[in-house]
Order: sequence, then structure tokens, then C-alpha cells
Amino acid sequence: MGKLARIAVTAGEPAGIGPDLCAALAQHPHDAELVVVADPELIRERAARLRHSLKLESFDADAAPQRNTAGCLRVLEVPLAAPVQPGRLDPANAGYVLETLRRAGQGCLDGRFDAVVTAPVHKGVINDAGIPFTGHTEFFAELTAAPLPVMMLAAGTLRVALATTHLPLKDVSAAITRPRLEQVLRILHHDLQDKFGLPHPRILVCGLNPHAGEGGHLGREELDVIEPTLSALRNEGLDLVGPLPADTLFTPRQLDQADAVLAMYHDQGLPVLKHVGFGHAVNITLGLSIIRTSVDHGTALDLAGTGRAEAGSLLAATELAVTLAQLRRRS
Repeated sequence: MGKLARIAVTAGEPAGIGPDLCAALAQHPHDAELVVVADPELIRERAARLRHSLKLESFDADAAPQRNTAGCLRVLEVPLAAPVQPGRLDPANAGYVLETLRRAGQGCLDGRFDAVVTAPVHKGVINDAGIPFTGHTEFFAELTAAPLPVMMLAAGTLRVALATTHLPLKDVSAAITRPRLEQVLRILHHDLQDKFGLPHPRILVCGLNPHAGEGGHLGREELDVIEPTLSALRNEGLDLVGPLPADTLFTPRQLDQADAVLAMYHDQGLPVLKHVGFGHAVNITLGLSIIRTSVDHGTALDLAGTGRAEAGSLLAATELAVTLAQLRRRS
């Protein structure tokens, strides 16, 4: 593979805005070769519907990567199983969606791609097709044999990782154990160094309870789990601050001194990040042997094919994937 990065972009749920975003992505030049993994007729039809000028070329894995010019896009063909109507889900295409993910992820493992960027999928319709599916993160973790994937979202310099992800709130406390928290923090620390090139990352760690437990009066998770875990990892050289009350952690005075934040659960950290950066935030899966970034939004079925979908998050996810791929090549 040449020096230029080659990035796989999966088009996501075909009835959603993923194909629209891929057609919009192709309207910009990129300092990398982008290869959309999709049915080319789907991308061509959606581009025509949106009145985007688009020339599609078949992906050639044996050719040297070439920079994407505006209006041109390379496609790794995966055929649809059934015709697509924008906004209308069809379980018949669930296998197609998963095959695009498999081809992109396996291409990263085989060295054909330097990173994968994913447009949104619809978990419900995949499960309606009788295929158990909990999300991109778990799919790529299984494909790459990663023991524990960690979700992190970034908007500019604000990076927020999660100790737990899609759990009911009543189950969060039991899920935050010393072994899990230690593993998540090790992965976050490692990937900030390895993927982002930060030699000595400083991580702010949220408490679980209001006021970080207030000395045990509002819960003992900080005393019994979080503080001992942080103390043990600090002894190994990790720069960890906390546990801190989440209501005062997300302030400029605190964040200016940090490289990342670890929130204990999904809605503790992500509302703040999405308030700051919705529409240009990026989802990064840590703990994988490959680089994977994604958008910060869903399939937006009501916007598919209308021209009203914003491509900012996919553009940001692609730019970050290119940056991370270049950092990895240099290292």
C-alpha cells in the first residue's frame, strides 16, 4: 500500500440518509482515497435525486491509492437484496448492511484499508430480519476479536469516553466494577497515546453519583470502586484526576487541563458533548486493532432523499479517520 491513506466508508442503512451523506462526501476533495462500500446503483440514484454531480469508479485493490477529487467516488460493490425506497425500512436488506460492514472491517484487517468510517445503521430492522445485532461497536469488536471496545465521542478538543454504554440506568452501578473500570481506563490511556499521538494523556474521571458521592452520603461507588481503581492506576503512571462531580467537571477551567473525560454512563457525558458539537462530532471506537470512526447521529429516515440531511458529522468522521491513519503510518 502506498503512502496515501485509503479509507473505507460504509453507506449504512440504505433507506436512511447514509447514501445521501456519501454522495455529499464525494462533492469535496480529500487528502486520501475514499472507497464507499455499497451498491453503486443506490449511491448513483441518491446522488441524482439530490442533484449531485457524481462519477463512480470501481475500486481496484491492486492499484495505488489516489486522492479523491470533487465529484468522483470509488465504490467497492456490495449488491442490495431488494429495491430501496428512501424512508422505508426493509428487513430484506439487513444482510446487505452487515456485509458492507464485514467487507470494510476485514479490509482493514487485511491491510487493504487504513480505517473504516461508518454511516448510521438501523439496529431495529436488522433485528427484525432475525439477525441479533446490538450495534457497530459490538460488530467490529467481534470481527477484530477485541475483548472490550470503548466508545468515545469527540468534538474539537473535547473527547468523552464511556465506562458503560447502552444500559438501562438501573443497571449502571452493578456494571461499574474495578476490573471493568481498570480495563476501560487502560484502553483509553493506550489509545490516546497510540491512535492520537498524546504521549502523556491526562484523563478526568467522573463520579457516578451526584457530587461524586459526597463522601459516601450519596452512594459508595466512588469510595468502594472508583477511587481505589484510580489510585492503583496512578501508581503505574497514568495521569488520572477524579472522581469529580460531573456537574462541575464539564467547565472550561477543568477541560482546558485535560485530554479526555471518562463518563460513567451514556447520558452523563454525551449530552454535554452533543450540545457542544452536534452535527460535527465523531464517534471513535477504542480498543480495536483497526481505526473506526462514525457519525454522531442516526439514520434520519424522514430526511432520506430530501436534500435536507447535513453531512458535517460524516465529513468530520472522515477527516479524523484520515488524520488517525496518517498518525499510525508515521509511528
